[in-house]
Amino acid sequence: MRKSGRCRIMGGMCADLRPEARRQILPADPAPTPAEKSLPLRLNVDDSDSPSDVIDALFLGRFATGEQPYAHSRSVDRVKPGASLLPPAASVVRAARDDDRSATLAEGEGWTLLISRWNRGADVSVTATSDDLAKKVLGQAVEDAEDEPEPQPEHVTMGFWYVSPRRGPHRTTRQISAGTWQEVRPNYTAPVADAMDRLMKVTPDDIAGRLLLLHGPPGTGKTSALRTLARSWRDWCQVDCVLDPERLFNDVGYLMDIAIGEDDGSAKGRWRLLLLEDCDELIRGEAKHTAGQALSRLLNLTDGLLGQGRNVLVGVTTNEDLERLHPAVVRPGRCLARIEVGPLTRKESVAWLGREEGVGRDGATLAELFALRRGVGPASVPLQQDGSDAGLYL
Repeated sequence: MRKSGRCRIMGGMCADLRPEARRQILPADPAPTPAEKSLPLRLNVDDSDSPSDVIDALFLGRFATGEQPYAHSRSVDRVKPGASLLPPAASVVRAARDDDRSATLAEGEGWTLLISRWNRGADVSVTATSDDLAKKVLGQAVEDAEDEPEPQPEHVTMGFWYVSPRRGPHRTTRQISAGTWQEVRPNYTAPVADAMDRLMKVTPDDIAGRLLLLHGPPGTGKTSALRTLARSWRDWCQVDCVLDPERLFNDVGYLMDIAIGEDDGSAKGRWRLLLLEDCDELIRGEAKHTAGQALSRLLNLTDGLLGQGRNVLVGVTTNEDLERLHPAVVRPGRCLARIEVGPLTRKESVAWLGREEGVGRDGATLAELFALRRGVGPASVPLQQDGSDAGLYL
């Protein structure tokens, strides 16, 4: 009971629950014993209490007087739908329902039961004339009543770096959802999935290069793969995403702050993976001319003097074709992985979607398949049949 033997209900009424008065509420009580007379129970109620509060207090009557001196309780976090929590041969004496909870008082031969329910959970308490009887009745009430816990989306802590106008280089963290590799593997065409299989299993002992390169058309799932990689590597690698990579390699102070790093509070010696998304201009073939020293600083961070003594990996995503990437980026020994993430084949796309409708002859990207599953498509202008092109250009 939540109010230490006192609750208040409508109109300031006072209910007397001494053994002689209690017979009017709980019938078939035996004559009070000397012990019962020495433990009177008085319940004062007024208009601030609810019927559920009264039921809580009534439940304590036989325990307080010693008529049922043994009690056992158990909590059920998630009650199965349809489970009453009433043992066999239970007779309901009182029942009340409030906005956020319900209370049921039941009794049987030599025992009394209180069920307090809220949302999906419940507290079940039993008083009885013997300890064994209290345990037995409680076991019958909660037997097979616990529902399976709801599956919770897996979250991974990821850091985010950016230059704040007030604080300069700054790192913040947030929880991101990430599925397991086995859950997301069907989202990738077979050659990509095979390459990712090996990447997901990498450990610090396997690292032979510091650059991780994912390239391919937009919408093929490069970012989704990196989220899953963060989950797969979370035991040994801290993953940070750089929100302004174009500034990172043109600001030496910013670069040094990230190179030195900021530990996420885990054990020292963990590796760090810096994610740079959509860095086409940074690593394409003409980067030396268009991006100045940015490319050199990127390479210096991976396997140059700046990266020496630091367990830092750099992950880069780009929409560029492999042929257009700078040869210094893709040279042997520099990349831990270099994976071209392409669309699924037509056969794989149909298997993923479950139907052929909407799937093109050459297959589809992951983004296109999700759009087809949701029943939406990109906005487009219908093809003009009369050959007129007037009014179609802005």
